[in-house]
Amino acid sequence: MKLEIIRKIIGGILLVSLISLIFFQPLQQYLSIPKSITVFEGQDYTFQKAAPVTAALSSHNSNITLNQEKTSVSVKANEHGKNEMLLEYAGIPIKKVDVRVLKDFRVLPGGQSIGVKLNTVGVLVVGHHLINTTNGKKSPGEIAGIKVGDIITEINGSKIEKMTDVAPYVQSAGQDGKPLNLVISRESGKFKTKLTPLKDKGENTYKLGLYIRDSAAGIGTMTFVHPQSKKYGALGHVISDMDTKKPIVVEDGQIVRSTVTSIEKGSNGDPGEKLARFSSDHEIVGNIQKNSPFGIFGELNKDLKNGILDKPLPIALSHQVKEGPAKILTVVNDDKVEEFDIEIVSTIPQKFPATKGMVIKVTDPKLLEKTGGIVQGMSGSPIIQNGKLVGAVTHVFVNDPTSGYGVHIEWMLNEAGINIYETPKDKAS
Repeated sequence: MKLEIIRKIIGGILLVSLISLIFFQPLQQYLSIPKSITVFEGQDYTFQKAAPVTAALSSHNSNITLNQEKTSVSVKANEHGKNEMLLEYAGIPIKKVDVRVLKDFRVLPGGQSIGVKLNTVGVLVVGHHLINTTNGKKSPGEIAGIKVGDIITEINGSKIEKMTDVAPYVQSAGQDGKPLNLVISRESGKFKTKLTPLKDKGENTYKLGLYIRDSAAGIGTMTFVHPQSKKYGALGHVISDMDTKKPIVVEDGQIVRSTVTSIEKGSNGDPGEKLARFSSDHEIVGNIQKNSPFGIFGELNKDLKNGILDKPLPIALSHQVKEGPAKILTVVNDDKVEEFDIEIVSTIPQKFPATKGMVIKVTDPKLLEKTGGIVQGMSGSPIIQNGKLVGAVTHVFVNDPTSGYGVHIEWMLNEAGINIYETPKDKAS
């Protein structure tokens, strides 16, 4: 009996001690210090520490300078390379932190309204329709097992690139009474099928029983341009087909300048929209090479200045973005890029690419009056905080058009094929 009481007392003491330890400030600070730190040349990184803890570099390379205060340590990144920082308590090593300094990296912020023209790989099936034949209404496409969202890439061994490629095969097969050999691309992979066109007795022509499309167009906002390579990123989210709701598989495409003609103001349940037109000359300013969850990407063949911030800015990695005031660049009238105030409500330091890294809220009275918040067509508007490009606007909250999501800029740069982590020669620690 006494032994049982002693066990309970010891257990209670251990539990109280554990809870106290969890809330012990030096322990909290120790746990909050990351195992690795990545910064760009010329930047600082500061973390809090308990007073008895000291920091020292394992190598005396000049790429990093430490500045120690009583309760904090600042890492000054002088030049690219690697190093190790050792934290000691009473002369005993307690934690090792890997420090990597990346070469200074800058991009031009966007904000311009752009027109987007996408050409699909093959022709996209966006619906079925019934053909009025002498034997009743039928859809040859549906009979062949073709679904909405499928892409027809080949007919009778020949590559299909646009809608006009399809008609001659359909009429020829219908007249010969032979089925077409189709290659279909679907999310699960490619497969082959046979389709026999049927004659529409009302029009006396042969048809597939499918609605197809080979291109799409819309507007969005430029996010960044890499001045050395002319690579760009825009939109911050994937372009999906309006009918199938599936991402468009891009063969190629073009971007052109566009002009905002009016704004449909957003409200609860209705996010609103920018109404715009392509520039009158339809001059192509760049190509589209990729349509991904992080936006569209390609290369420019013309200079595209925003007229407000035309000097390259440094970027912030996801762990460097802070909650608090920021700004976006976007167009709400004609082709004039303007700067508006927002608040970064929350941000997630991400180790791996993800599309939703920030929650933002429009706070600028002028923008709220004009648009009601975030509207369609604003996607891709660059987010700038403390003089650094940190991300892009991607989505609006339908029930609160003043707020929405943003994506961290490092993931868009990664999708553009720009390696911000590459350094000519890392200095070993």
